[in-house]
Amino acid sequence: MRIAALLFTSFVFLSGLQTASAGIIVGGTRLIYPEDKNEVSIAVKNPDKETDYLIQSWLDNEDKNNSAKVPFVVTPPLFRLDRESDNILRIANAGARLPSDRETLYFLNVRSIGATPKEQTGNSLQLVLRTRIKFIYRPSSLSNDGAMNAYKSLTFTRQGNELIVKNPTPYYVTFATLKVGGQDIKEPGMVVPRGELRIKTNRSGPVEWQAINDYGGMTQIARQ
Repeated sequence: MRIAALLFTSFVFLSGLQTASAGIIVGGTRLIYPEDKNEVSIAVKNPDKETDYLIQSWLDNEDKNNSAKVPFVVTPPLFRLDRESDNILRIANAGARLPSDRETLYFLNVRSIGATPKEQTGNSLQLVLRTRIKFIYRPSSLSNDGAMNAYKSLTFTRQGNELIVKNPTPYYVTFATLKVGGQDIKEPGMVVPRGELRIKTNRSGPVEWQAINDYGGMTQIARQ
């Protein structure tokens, strides 16, 4: 009898150049799609010397169960990735028109299913892992330099037991670090374009923060 597949989901919003799920390495923690490109690509690598994987890839929005309205196509959507090999995922615009005055956010999902050896009998565990990274559509009206510096425009105000973060820019800003009064705020999250983020905290004092840039690294520290 085979034990049902065990599913873990890895939300990849941290800095770094690569993201790993078990033996699978996805070549980035975010993917930027400039409007003037026909397609963008990202590498998927299997460095494992013993295990082959079935790789399934798709895009969805913040509703993880809804991929029907995503105007991008991932190819190949399903393939076998042999041990010590790699492949390229390509994402192309399916022709839908998206807002031209701000970024649009989707998520790229890469699910890896480890193969079970044919000679294995009895109970076995099939490991299923999913890597989920940000996929950001950037219209031509927005510059890469603007994206790199957007975090500097954030403003912070106190309201009761909340810290209100406002983002006046057309870019998504994801925190890498956030400190209030010298103390870390855990998992501060992301601020949407021209929107705000409310963080519950009783801490007060100077605010310091870093954001995650287009390459998955951290920006310099900004202060308010």
